[in-house]
Amino acid sequence: MQQAKSGTTKTRIAAIGDIHVQEGDTGKWVDLFREASEKADVLLLCGDLTDTGRESEAEVLAEELKACTIPVLAVLGNHDYEHDQVKKIRKVLAQTNLQLLDGNFTVIGDVGFAGVKGYGGGFDQHMLGMFGEKLNKDFVQEAVTEALKLDAALSQMDNDNSNLKKIVLLHYSPIKATVVGEPEPIMPFLGCSRLEEPLNRRGVLAAFHGHAHIGTLEGETSTGVKVFNVSKPVLQKANYETPFYLMEV
Repeated sequence: MQQAKSGTTKTRIAAIGDIHVQEGDTGKWVDLFREASEKADVLLLCGDLTDTGRESEAEVLAEELKACTIPVLAVLGNHDYEHDQVKKIRKVLAQTNLQLLDGNFTVIGDVGFAGVKGYGGGFDQHMLGMFGEKLNKDFVQEAVTEALKLDAALSQMDNDNSNLKKIVLLHYSPIKATVVGEPEPIMPFLGCSRLEEPLNRRGVLAAFHGHAHIGTLEGETSTGVKVFNVSKPVLQKANYETPFYLMEV
């Protein structure tokens, strides 16, 4: 999916993940959305939009988003799946200025944004292989499928306009560096190196993710693609100057 918007030479991106909107959060996010609208041209929400995946939480988020006057792009996170109400959440958010990315892309100015949720599976030489029980293979296949969806979106983006600057939204991390700080035993559930391959292959400028609440803010892939863990707790731990990460491309 492609959605064009004219803009200046530079596009200002605000990014944050893991806002975990709850039913009692009315009014809590208005200031953040207003500030993002003043300081950026687009806001990226990197998963865990809701706290427990309830339609009622999405309805609160939809109301809060009225304070945001710029395009909002998002991917879902694991928390958004908790109560199996994803279809209802999608329907609620479709009535707002938020566009969910799930193997598709959109264009704002000269920047193309592609996104998928991603999945776990581990990193580098410790990445889980597709071997053994069916349940194990299904777990690995989910990460493979997400990586293929991302690659397809980036490929289509190139076919439509090869001059676009490419930005990727994820919930799960594509590299180990931005989950460092988390307990070692849970790292395989925080991301997967299979998600790194499309970033390197398709010349992505930067990728943003969340999920790892006590991970590390910045890292890069094996070919130098910048990766940012913009989980709200990570930004707070880094004493970041705004409640969201800011980048100009």
